[in-house]
Amino acid sequence: MPVKIRLARHGRKRYAYYHIVVADSRAPRDGKYIERIGSYNPNTNPATIELNFDKALDWLGKGAQPTDTARAILSYKGVLMKKHLLEGVKKGAFDEAEAERRFQKWMEEKEAKIQAKKDQVSAESEKERKARLEREAKINAERAEKLAKRNAEMAAEAEAEQKAENAEADAEETAAEEPKAETSEETKAEEQPAAEETKEEVSEEPKSETSEESKAEEKPTASDEETKKEE
Repeated sequence: MPVKIRLARHGRKRYAYYHIVVADSRAPRDGKYIERIGSYNPNTNPATIELNFDKALDWLGKGAQPTDTARAILSYKGVLMKKHLLEGVKKGAFDEAEAERRFQKWMEEKEAKIQAKKDQVSAESEKERKARLEREAKINAERAEKLAKRNAEMAAEAEAEQKAENAEADAEETAAEEPKAETSEETKAEEQPAAEETKEEVSEEPKSETSEESKAEEKPTASDEETKKEE
């Protein structure tokens, strides 16, 4: 039966990881498989690959055909390189010692590249982290400045309102005191004319009576005139 080395999807939506399996090519992608030989997680940087090297090499030797993604993973881990060197040994191009030496050299170069990539990713992450911290510090400083400015404005407004309230209270107190003084002055002013009028009335009434009495005394009465005639 045709056997393939392929990936079986697992995980949740937008965060999938895969099992590297050996399965019948006629089986569903995520269905039954013959053997699991590793795992692949593309969510990390660089991607995390765990692989049973010997089992993968053995299944390749038995004729299992990897899919495109599985082939890239096997090449990345050196399985295809090892298979190529073993075929050279079978053909007599070089012996097993030379094949192992070449393979170790290839693996060292590959590990150096992988480490360089990890260092680059780490440096970029550190640089991004510092830049993020600087941005956050700048944003915090701007926020603090805005908050201090706002607090100062609020304090100035509160002080202005307090001054306005104090001025209004003083004005009300002054307005409350002024009518009293005016009332007392008006009362005095009203009392003075009343007193003067009373004095005038008192002084005028006797004068009128006196003048009338004197006139009455000066005019002779009718009886007096008759008396004078008889005499």
